Amino acid sequence: MSINEIIAANLQRLREERNLSFGQLAERSGVSKVMLSQIEKGEGNPTINTIWKVANGLEVDYSQLIAPPMPKVQLVRGADVPLQEDDDGFFQAQCYFPATASRRFDVFVAKILPGEKHFSEGHSPRTQEYVLVQQGTLEAVIEDDSYTLETGDAICFDCTLPHQFANGGQEQVVFLDIVYYQ
Repeated sequence: MSINEIIAANLQRLREERNLSFGQLAERSGVSKVMLSQIEKGEGNPTINTIWKVANGLEVDYSQLIAPPMPKVQLVRGADVPLQEDDDGFFQAQCYFPATASRRFDVFVAKILPGEKHFSEGHSPRTQEYVLVQQGTLEAVIEDDSYTLETGDAICFDCTLPHQFANGGQEQVVFLDIVYYQ
């Protein structure tokens, strides 16, 4: 698929999701209706500046117009997902679904060994973290507040704040960790 075909498909999808006519998008972006129609048909050869204008008119990131479409089904085999560890190897995470232009979140499976902890100074601005404990008891400390989560419990928080995950139990803690980028 060529870059013009990718832009055409993304423009059509994003414009229709917002229920915008070519005229409405032209007003919002400063790009003519004729040019928008040509781009959406894959006939135009838009410049970088034109793509920026269209992205601004759609109120999306530039990359959402140029990113290849996601497949309808994504199968991820656990054995194929790289294992990431902290400096001591007490905290491990595997990112099954990394963020993309159209997917504004990362999906991790994280593990903490018994008696260990993992500290984060905070993530990038306007991010939220969603944690669902799959096994064990997890202590989440967000700023100065502590929360104990048992298997099946979940918590959501502003992850720009300093936070720590700790395992005070005798078994490994396993949790699903989703970081959402607003």
